[in-house]
Amino acid sequence: MAQTKTANAPATKRAPRTLAGTLPATDNVRALLVAQYEAALRLMQEAKYDKAHAAFDKMLAAGAGELGDRVRMYANACLLQSAKGKNSFASHEEHYDYAVSLLNDGHYEDAREQFKLILKENDKADYALYGLAVLSSMTGDSHRCLEHLTEAIRQNPRNRIQARSDSDFQDMADDPRFTELLYPEV
Repeated sequence: MAQTKTANAPATKRAPRTLAGTLPATDNVRALLVAQYEAALRLMQEAKYDKAHAAFDKMLAAGAGELGDRVRMYANACLLQSAKGKNSFASHEEHYDYAVSLLNDGHYEDAREQFKLILKENDKADYALYGLAVLSSMTGDSHRCLEHLTEAIRQNPRNRIQARSDSDFQDMADDPRFTELLYPEV
C-alpha cells in the first residue's frame, strides 16, 4: 500500500479574516488601514461627519487599496450629512419657521439652538424670544418661559395678546406670574 502525500505534507496556515477581507498576519500596513477605516466608520456612526470625512480623505490620500471604493462612498456620505446640518435661509422668517418645525417635531435642543442663532443675528427678534418662551413652557421650565415671554412682550406688546390664546402655554395657565404678565390690567 502506498502512503498518501497529504498525510505527510505540512499544514498550511490560513490568514485571519476580517469584515474587510483577508488580513495577512505580517501585513502591518493593511492592519493599520483597516484600523483607520474602522475608526472613521465609528466617527461617522457618532455623527461626527466632518471628522469622519477628514479621516476618509486621509486614507484616500495615503492609498486606500481595495477599500478605496468604500472609502470614497463613505467620504461622500459624510459630505452630504455635513451639508444637511448647515442650513441657509433666505429670510429671518424662513429661519424662524424652521426652528418652529423643529420644536413641533420634538427636537427641543435643536430648536433652542436655532432660536438663539436668530437672536444672535438680530437681538430685536421678539418672535425668537416668543419661540424660546414656548419651548420653555413645553419643556417645563417656567422660570425661563416667563423671562423670555416678558422680554418678547417688552419688545412687541402684541405678543401678550398672542400668548393669551396660545395653547402651547397651557402648562403655565395656573402660574399666577404668567396670569399677571398676560393680564396686567386685572
